[in-house]
Amino acid sequence: MSTTTTKSSHVYGIGVLIIVVASMACIGYYQYFWLPESFSKAQVDEHILNPTKQTIIEIIEGSSSPDQQDNYVPKLVNIQLSLDNDVVWKNVDSTPHTVTPDSHDKSFIEDGYSGAFGSTGVIMPGEEYQFLFTEGAGNSEKVIDYHCDPHPWMKGSLVISKLRF
Repeated sequence: MSTTTTKSSHVYGIGVLIIVVASMACIGYYQYFWLPESFSKAQVDEHILNPTKQTIIEIIEGSSSPDQQDNYVPKLVNIQLSLDNDVVWKNVDSTPHTVTPDSHDKSFIEDGYSGAFGSTGVIMPGEEYQFLFTEGAGNSEKVIDYHCDPHPWMKGSLVISKLRF
């Protein structure tokens, strides 16, 4: 009969312990530092978040007709950040409409604070869609063209610029 004795080594236990501690450190970093930064909203000046007046665009009665020349009133809107950058589209027509950007470039139509521009569905008669613009295009103007999906002849434009003084 032969008896063999095995020596157990503590190296394996220490290795497992190091892996567990390193995993916990990675998970902690991910939860406490990386995630909150990735979900945080952009820091925006208080004057831009609370503009002095609101811009109202009406979708007027008869806009669903291709013969109607006016539909978004006004069609061209100049917006200055911190002055009138809170824009409301009011549907006073008897037909549902949308506010859909012509561009599909998310980096162009997405606002760092308010999210993606454009109504998420139809704007029913008597309802409204509101969007707060907080970003311009640097020192130049940013032009966003938009339309109504069910009625593509309905078009409008927004010219967004920073307040000059």
